[in-house]
Amino acid sequence: MNAEEVELLSDSKYRNYVAAVDKALKNFEYSSEWADLISALGKLNKVLQNNAKYQVVPKKLTIGKRLAQCLHPALPSGVHRKALETYEIIFKIIGPKRLAKDLFLYSSGLFPLLSNAAMSVKPVLLGLYETYYLPLGKTLKPGLQGLLTGVLPGLEEGSEYYDRTNTLLEKVAAAVEQSAFYSALWGSILTSPAVRLPGVSFVLLHLNRKLSMEDQLYVIGSDIELMVEAVSTSVQDSSVLVQRSTLDLILFCFPFHMSQATRPDMIRILSAALHVVLRRDMSLNRRLYAWLLGFENNGVRTGPRSTRQSNPEEHASQYFNSFSKDMLVQ
Repeated sequence: MNAEEVELLSDSKYRNYVAAVDKALKNFEYSSEWADLISALGKLNKVLQNNAKYQVVPKKLTIGKRLAQCLHPALPSGVHRKALETYEIIFKIIGPKRLAKDLFLYSSGLFPLLSNAAMSVKPVLLGLYETYYLPLGKTLKPGLQGLLTGVLPGLEEGSEYYDRTNTLLEKVAAAVEQSAFYSALWGSILTSPAVRLPGVSFVLLHLNRKLSMEDQLYVIGSDIELMVEAVSTSVQDSSVLVQRSTLDLILFCFPFHMSQATRPDMIRILSAALHVVLRRDMSLNRRLYAWLLGFENNGVRTGPRSTRQSNPEEHASQYFNSFSKDMLVQ
């Protein structure tokens, strides 16, 4: 209990508020089916709304736990929607400063929801992020990786909410600074296999192909080691689609003739990428060979102009001998 809450306890009306919240929370203990949870949430909402003049929500830890439980994927969408109503009421009451302070308390339930949410729940959840999380700006940073891991599943190709999710991520990147955003993104890709495809796809979509990697170093994030580890892990993913997208990323971000990575990092990525040959998949092999032999995915030659040969075979041979062979035979 912080000093603010202790001070408020001298107010008899606030003490009544605490007692009412306690009573409302008791209803969750006696819930035996999902309809009981909706009823319990409704009672809690009423108590919160009746005491909205107090910006300090009592029993917030217990409330956070109960709300997270109500967002369990096994529960129906009706419970999820009702719980999201409660979140919105709380966020309105406490304001952005307190939300930033208690970010983990409320986010632990929200972040895992999108990938399991029903179609009717997704817009409500995205609305919460847009309305209450975006204004937090740089104070979002401590929970940024969790937010990205939670939001990236919405970037499913052809999904009804693809554009909205993409726009949300772009706004988050602008709010927290690009470098911090991409650091968190690489962290998500490294630790969460489920978001690798949408994560890598997001990076590919937002790379400017007309600029060199040197002109968009923010994509690396604040720690190139993290990016290297994420890319190396991603290119060995069990999904061919993830591997394919990651190789596309490697082709652009880590060309042998002008990579931003150190030699050991390049060898780390190359060692990981070589595993794709075991798949015996032409689409993967083509990308790997293009990277090693100095071509873009579409067959356009890369490398310093002085090394580009008019004959593709000569170009491949010269590029390989000049840039990639030495690392390959390490």
